Amino acid sequence: MASASDSVTIAFGRALRALRRQRGLTQERFARRCDSHRNYVGALERGETCPTLRVQLRLARGLEISLSELTLEIERQLEALEPDGR
Repeated sequence: MASASDSVTIAFGRALRALRRQRGLTQERFARRCDSHRNYVGALERGETCPTLRVQLRLARGLEISLSELTLEIERQLEALEPDGR
C-alpha cells in the first residue's frame, strides 16, 4: 500500500493532468506557460516528484486558476485514491 505522502503526490499528478487536459494543453505548451520543462511536467503528472509551493503557484497560474482551485482538485483526486480517508 502507498504511503500517505505517495498518495498525495499521485493525487497531485492526476489533478494536474486532468486540469491540463480540460484546457486542451499539451505537456509542452503547458510547460512553456509555467516556465518549466515538458519532462518535469510529465514527472509531476506521473507522481514521481512533489513540487514546492512556489512551483505549485506557477502551475496554477499556467492553468489560469487559483492555487486554491488546484488544491481542491488535488483533494478530489486524493479522495478517489483513498475513499475511506486513510
